[in-house]
Amino acid sequence: MNILMAASEAVPFCKTGGLADVVGALARILRRMGHRVVLFLPNYKSIEGGPYSLKPIPGRYWIPIGDDLIAASLLHTTWEGVEVYFVANQKYFSRDDLYQDEGKDYPDNDERFIFFSRAVLEGAKLIGFKPDVIHCHDWQVALLPAYLRTLYRTDAYYVGTASLLTIHNIAYQGVFNKDTLFLTGFGWTDFVPERLEYYGGLNFLKAGLVFADLLNTVSPTYAREIQDSPEFGRGLEGVLRKRSADLHGILNGIDVDVWNPEKDTALASRFGIKNSREGKRTNKTALQKEAGLASRPEAPLIGIVSRLDPQKGLDVALQAAPKLLANGAQFAVLGSGDQDQSQAFANMAQRYPSSMFFSSVFDEAWSRRIYAASDLFLMPSRFEPCGLGQMLAMRYGSVPVVTHTGGLVDTVRETPEDGRPQNGFVAPACTLEDVSAAMERALQVFAKPESWRKIIRDAMDSNFSWEQSASRYLEVYQQAASRIKV
Repeated sequence: MNILMAASEAVPFCKTGGLADVVGALARILRRMGHRVVLFLPNYKSIEGGPYSLKPIPGRYWIPIGDDLIAASLLHTTWEGVEVYFVANQKYFSRDDLYQDEGKDYPDNDERFIFFSRAVLEGAKLIGFKPDVIHCHDWQVALLPAYLRTLYRTDAYYVGTASLLTIHNIAYQGVFNKDTLFLTGFGWTDFVPERLEYYGGLNFLKAGLVFADLLNTVSPTYAREIQDSPEFGRGLEGVLRKRSADLHGILNGIDVDVWNPEKDTALASRFGIKNSREGKRTNKTALQKEAGLASRPEAPLIGIVSRLDPQKGLDVALQAAPKLLANGAQFAVLGSGDQDQSQAFANMAQRYPSSMFFSSVFDEAWSRRIYAASDLFLMPSRFEPCGLGQMLAMRYGSVPVVTHTGGLVDTVRETPEDGRPQNGFVAPACTLEDVSAAMERALQVFAKPESWRKIIRDAMDSNFSWEQSASRYLEVYQQAASRIKV
């Protein structure tokens, strides 16, 4: 198939979160499976002068924004067989951050991503790439399906092109006031609740949900949750219920070549399932020394690698920590974001220097060492569309303790089922009582070496490779394409 992917970030070029990991990994695995993949990204300032040799595509092209015509140009590189095009415009993308300035969204994010979405459609024509499907990721490019079915519905170039919109996290929707409609080029006839209008404004994600041929989100459980209640659907649950038959839950994968404890050069000692006992012990000892923790091999080491955000439930982890520390546990925490939580972790690390390590500076090598060294990985999310941390932790033999939500339900089992063994512990909800009880159950098994080694083996043996997920995406692409009548 000819697959066009449009996203606001993708590894290895630009990243603020898990969206980038998913887009980059999926594009690469689809190319390995023999499909032509063209990825469009904004040409952010951080990409300019980076390690990739970008070649300019001759000529500029023009994008209507309100009454203006704004120039766009393309740069190109090839990355592991994926053709990557960067939409360049200094006004919109030559900034220090992708979306924000000093923690606040850029006030023209609506205009920036209107421009990018239309520049993708016009850019594909410029390079002569006719896609079978356009795969759009999150609100930043959710207007693309709406353009295909309205302003571009008579464009012969896109006859036969289907669209898929992936919701990575429905909490982020791209909501702007109604004046934004003028910038989009859509007509007022489209500004009705059944199409674009959203409580008097314009919601980019809703536009995609209405107009995309098919929809998906990043785990089967999250696909159900976002239709069930405002708590999970964030105001779009009604739209999603109307399109329930078109909404698929496809679990994200991880790149098992990149995240491989047998080859990971960031670790003190590489290891696999067969020598996990020795490998975990060596990495734990090394991290305790590096982090300034007491050298206690018998102490349960609890790892946290996370964005500090109310979604992640780490306020509950902070409440549970003093009792765990008093009972001999240690913590290694790597996270940035919410300043109050960051300060609380820093204060606790200062109070318990031999038992708690905390860093607010993200370092991927440190994250790998925490996964490899920790016995338990705590992830008490209030909601979690998919989650990658629990998969990475299991890959490195760190047993996850999670809450019963989203992709955590689809990946972590406390009770063996369908012939699949236990690979972690699950708290019913993100409350101090439930999380503490789940941690207590985990520590009781940790005290039984043989039982604990079995859980580690079964966790490391869990298969979260992208091959499975990519095959499901191909099925959905083909289903979407079959709906388009040429």
